[in-house]
Amino acid sequence: MKVISEKAAFSQRLVKALKDAQIESTSPTLFSREFNRRYKGKPISAHAARKWLTGESIPAQEKLQLLAVWLGVSTEWLRFGEKITSGLQASSDQALYSAPEFELFHQFNMLSNEHKLVAREVILTLMRIEGKA
Repeated sequence: MKVISEKAAFSQRLVKALKDAQIESTSPTLFSREFNRRYKGKPISAHAARKWLTGESIPAQEKLQLLAVWLGVSTEWLRFGEKITSGLQASSDQALYSAPEFELFHQFNMLSNEHKLVAREVILTLMRIEGKA
């Protein structure tokens, strides 16, 4: 039985999430460009993106959180490959948002990947219009 490293497992989940989100950014250069469009911190290099995609490193938590939001997956799954099973964790996440917001997130997650991409672009455009992106 082959044991896969933590970094390699992260890389596999990242590539799967990109594919599931129908994002064709498995090229480190394109991936870093798309990531940097969304990230407000210091931009990542194509070299850093390559290391994430090939399982040589795992990004810091702040970058993991952005990746999870961008790709429509949970931070926990992206980092550890586990689903949230604790009711305590789910309820604390719910407490961060009002009921209508939480319902909206739930409905968003039920959309097809194609429609999720459209919704993300609409939100990013609105944020740019409001000067928040």
